[in-house]
Amino acid sequence: MTNSDSSPATSLTNRYGTPKRKVSKKVQKILIMVAIALSVIWVLWVVIGSNKDITQKDVSYHVVDPTLTTVDIAVTKDADATARCAMKAMDESYAVVGWKVITIGPNGKDVGSENGRTTTVRTELRTDSLAVTGIVEHCWIVES
Repeated sequence: MTNSDSSPATSLTNRYGTPKRKVSKKVQKILIMVAIALSVIWVLWVVIGSNKDITQKDVSYHVVDPTLTTVDIAVTKDADATARCAMKAMDESYAVVGWKVITIGPNGKDVGSENGRTTTVRTELRTDSLAVTGIVEHCWIVES
């Protein structure tokens, strides 16, 4: 049974529904510009927001033997904040041979720089093989 009174467009509309409207070029450009602006704001928030709370600096390292490396770091943070730092020891091919996450609590060993906010820490890293360096990978503030 066919309906010869309906046009092909009406027949398709009845079968599949009304066609969707296309987004105009102007609206597409606005959406892209908003997406780019939000992306830039997010990147700035991540980069600037995370760097002002805490900074870390490698002070020294000492390879004791093939199973132990010590790393000295200086961490600057708010005196009442608690931080965690990921430490690593690497071999000559830059492979990680030792890894440890340390916690630096409030009121650590202050060395007096930057209004008493800098804490020095010595960490012992157990290693799988002989390391050639030890560094702090990253530090972050632990939320209360």
